[in-house]
Amino acid sequence: MAAEILETSQGRRLAYNKSEGRGPTVVFLGGLKSDMEGTKAVHLEAWCRQRGQSYLRFDYSGHGESSGNFEEGCIGDWHEDTIAAVTQLTDGPLLIVGSSMGGWQALLLARALPERIVGMVTVAAAPDFTEDGWWAGFSDDQKEALNATGRVELPSDYMEPYVVTRRMIEDGRKRLVLRAPLSLPFPVRCLQGTADTAVSTETALRLLDHAGCDDMRLLLVKDADHRFSDGLCLGLMEDAIRSVMGEG
Repeated sequence: MAAEILETSQGRRLAYNKSEGRGPTVVFLGGLKSDMEGTKAVHLEAWCRQRGQSYLRFDYSGHGESSGNFEEGCIGDWHEDTIAAVTQLTDGPLLIVGSSMGGWQALLLARALPERIVGMVTVAAAPDFTEDGWWAGFSDDQKEALNATGRVELPSDYMEPYVVTRRMIEDGRKRLVLRAPLSLPFPVRCLQGTADTAVSTETALRLLDHAGCDDMRLLLVKDADHRFSDGLCLGLMEDAIRSVMGEG
């Protein structure tokens, strides 16, 4: 299916696919440098269609088919993109599924639009990773390089090396969600693989402990990696969505 385009008030052009159906609308928020053609995003679209449920997937600016350069983006830009996509392309209640960086975006969305969210599923959620992962792990030389040149290059187990900019770090500090009260007034299911080398189980436990939520569960999956996209993991993601919807 060819992507449609949403023009935002910031002048960005966001590629998206929307399937109409009953509510709540399932919204998939992808990870850093991922796109809406990823296994989880496409699988959930087919699953929601089969159920007759409304579904939205989109590319943040600098990702996939959307406009912009990834290296110029930051958490705040992608939060603006998420707000634009949700407010302009959906009506009524939302069920948010956030993967990796999309898990952080889901939590930011919960702060911005708590009245619209009726449930949340996170997959290897990576809240505050710019500070607790990148900045905390930088050597003194890397920190000096970042301050001097505005950028530093990092290797990755899951993609080509990528550039971290000073803007990304400084903006990330304005979006941290694990340092202040985090109210999630709806059911939340968190999925985390124990073989994930990008997001640790400690991060998942920290989120579980920190969030204010009356119905929040964390499922650790032995030997699952950060992609969390084999048949078993995709089935667990479906189960988590059913659970937050009260289907069992």
